[in-house]
Amino acid sequence: MVERQDQPASDRGDNASGSERMCAVSRQSLDPRLLIRFVLSPDSTVVPDLERRLPGRGVWVGCDRRLVEKAVKANTFAKSLKTRAEASSDLAERVDGLMVKRLMGTLSLANKAGLAVSGFEKVSAALDKGPVAVVLHGAEASADGRSKIDRKFKAIQGSRGLTAAIVDVLTIDQMSLAIGRGSVVHAALTPGGLSDRFLEEAERLTRYRSSATETGNGFSETQSEG
Repeated sequence: MVERQDQPASDRGDNASGSERMCAVSRQSLDPRLLIRFVLSPDSTVVPDLERRLPGRGVWVGCDRRLVEKAVKANTFAKSLKTRAEASSDLAERVDGLMVKRLMGTLSLANKAGLAVSGFEKVSAALDKGPVAVVLHGAEASADGRSKIDRKFKAIQGSRGLTAAIVDVLTIDQMSLAIGRGSVVHAALTPGGLSDRFLEEAERLTRYRSSATETGNGFSETQSEG
């Protein structure tokens, strides 16, 4: 049995880890991981709190770009906090940028920890050598190169009864900057805590963006049926 308790749309922090919070726009009660917390800066500006750690009362909005845009247009932050709250018209875009920055930062840390390999041949070799936690492609990578790696990855993971996680939310330039190499089109991360964290960040960014696209591309997992 799982006991859940609804929370108000605004709060004073994420003290009850795992407790649900209510989206101020949709009024749905969800796990905090499916929401974005916003707080007020000292000058009453609405600030995204992606780590859910900033002090003060917070307003929770579903991890969906359209919901953030609606919150800005409807003056939801001021209504929830019952005080002046200035939300910039580009707040939804700023959230996207912050998520990309966090994802790039995690990829950079994973690379420094020796968990990343890059380049078509090196990724293919890594798949042959041992466990791979996630395969990455630049968002604009060619379909041919992607499909060759993906087929191999899915076949290997499927034979082991493991999930094949594939991420393509970062551009080639963003991947290159994070890894510190030029023209990184394909990469892979071997298992580790930072690889798990990267997947969590990628999944959140994909969820945030998926409402704005028909395909919802960016992050996918395939699981063997065996």
